[in-house]
Amino acid sequence: MVKKYKIGNPIETDSVVVSFDNETKEIPYFERVQGKNELKYNMGAKDRVFGLGETVRGINKRGYIYVSNCSDDPNHTEDKRSLYAAQNFFVIWGNGKGFGMYVDTPGRVSFDIGYTDKDVFSIAFEDFDAYVYVIEGESILEIVKEFRGIIGKSYIPPRWAFGFGQSRWSYMNEDQVREVVDKYDELDIPIDSVYLDIDYMERYKDFTVSDERFPDFSAFVKEMADRNIHLVPIIDAGVKIEEGYDVYEEGVKNNFFCKKENGENLVAAVWPGKVYFPDFLNEDARKWFGEKYKVLLDYGIDGFWNDMNEPAIFYTEDHLKEVFEQIKELEGKNLDISSFFKFQDIVGGLANNEEDYRRFYHKYKGKIYRHDKVHNLFGYNMTRAAGEAFERLSPDKRILMFSRSSYIGMHRYGGVWCGDNKSWWSHLLLNIQQMPALNMCGFIYSGADIGGFGADVTEDLLMRWAEFGIFTPLFRNHSADGTRRQEFYRFTDKESFKNILRLRYALIPYLYSEFMKAVNNDEMLFRPVCFDYPDDEMAYEVEDQLFVGESIMVAPVYKQNATGRYVYLPEDMKLCRFRSYNDYDVEIISKGHHYIEAALNEVLVFIKKGHALPIAVPAGRTEQIDYNNISYECYDCDNSTYELFTDDGISR
Repeated sequence: MVKKYKIGNPIETDSVVVSFDNETKEIPYFERVQGKNELKYNMGAKDRVFGLGETVRGINKRGYIYVSNCSDDPNHTEDKRSLYAAQNFFVIWGNGKGFGMYVDTPGRVSFDIGYTDKDVFSIAFEDFDAYVYVIEGESILEIVKEFRGIIGKSYIPPRWAFGFGQSRWSYMNEDQVREVVDKYDELDIPIDSVYLDIDYMERYKDFTVSDERFPDFSAFVKEMADRNIHLVPIIDAGVKIEEGYDVYEEGVKNNFFCKKENGENLVAAVWPGKVYFPDFLNEDARKWFGEKYKVLLDYGIDGFWNDMNEPAIFYTEDHLKEVFEQIKELEGKNLDISSFFKFQDIVGGLANNEEDYRRFYHKYKGKIYRHDKVHNLFGYNMTRAAGEAFERLSPDKRILMFSRSSYIGMHRYGGVWCGDNKSWWSHLLLNIQQMPALNMCGFIYSGADIGGFGADVTEDLLMRWAEFGIFTPLFRNHSADGTRRQEFYRFTDKESFKNILRLRYALIPYLYSEFMKAVNNDEMLFRPVCFDYPDDEMAYEVEDQLFVGESIMVAPVYKQNATGRYVYLPEDMKLCRFRSYNDYDVEIISKGHHYIEAALNEVLVFIKKGHALPIAVPAGRTEQIDYNNISYECYDCDNSTYELFTDDGISR
């Protein structure tokens, strides 16, 4: 059961697709704090809080404070309160009962879940305007299903997007891309896509291709397509200010860029230097920008990733002038302990400055809004622009699309990756723990950069991360400029990496089938153990094991130098210790706590009783997998069934 409540004068976000009769009575469970824009709820001793999508820390969010404010911050340390996404749905559950809540407001919201007072959950608003949806059900999964039912079906990518993708900031020209594909093919390591980061463009201009680096892009796209390789270019949110550049000139002519209060276009800066931001909240601007993807679709491109769309801001022209003036005041002075730190703060505060987000405005649903009031809708509507355009430009063929910034509602137009993480063991664990919360909010096609984007990866971290990543729908190895190259073929134990990736391709029929069921039935692909076993108190303590689909539980190893790990089984299960798709040991493990050995090249998969895991013979590309040659590993095979979902993998 879902009920809708209204606080103040909310801004519509289009995140909910079901119509409700607005309720005017007080919101249940939470009460308003007198004199404040704040709601509070007194938590019971056993109340746990799940959800909030892409955030730091564990699966149970109790004990910290989370701020819904899409932020360009690659350092996802435990003290961070905001990451790239704003996904304001959570479930409170304790003693066999609870409820869910979706706080639908596009501005900044703080969720203090036992941080200030360990027993109080408070929600603080900058503006006390929101729609609040309260969802009740008999279980956490029922509540999630009810919520997913009101926000619309999740995005479905083409099936090839479940294959492995190799990325780097950046593969600088077509020869470097060829080298990547050649190396993987020479070693018989499966791959389906290569990603093009910002350097494929002509001086970082959206919807352009560098003639110097890709002199005949159409021919190169076809060359890769003939090898069943998909090229996936990046699109950024800022449009370079340059006379003669059609996207810039059209946007200026039609007033499609974000304005300052005085009516001038806001001048900000990202990769190309000075840019204008398209007003993605303006329906006409959104349609215009979406149509621009046709430039690359016409080359034969069938996949994209949207980036820098929080939006990330290196500086604004106005603020940069202010900074130079402040620096001049300090020039020639003895910078002591206070003035030196002041100098650092002045320069360090240029990027993503909070005041800059108050300098520009949007035309949205017939009204003008200052950006910070609708900040969390920017990246969502950039991806919406693409998704809506693809329905017009490619009506019969699915296009891969995922984004860095997101808000609930964007899940209908694309997936997400978890942004610029680091090559840290803690970020492998964070990847594991973020997946269920993303699924709760409708983001089923999701994943993190395998091996970590920033910092230098080690071979053992990359291998352990790949062993978890083979279960995430988006499976991409991506690393930053200046870091150690981390293509799988560059490391010593190439055979183990090959076997891990071949296991991924052997599991694609299962992963794709379970993904489609999750989408079609408004369910979760990734689930914490306690979601499936709500009466098992110990299951709530387990935050590093996940059910993936109906048949299996995975227990990744995420600690350096570990040769195994402790696992809790809520019932007897069949362990498959995979070294490759056709090389694995099996044993029945009884309910309870166990230490399970797992060598560096071994993947632990547990099969539930009465369930089966389809295993295909892997191929070099996803679309070459033979669905007529599938075997089934099962536990209690006489009583096991499995319904395998298949389709053509490409049509809408």
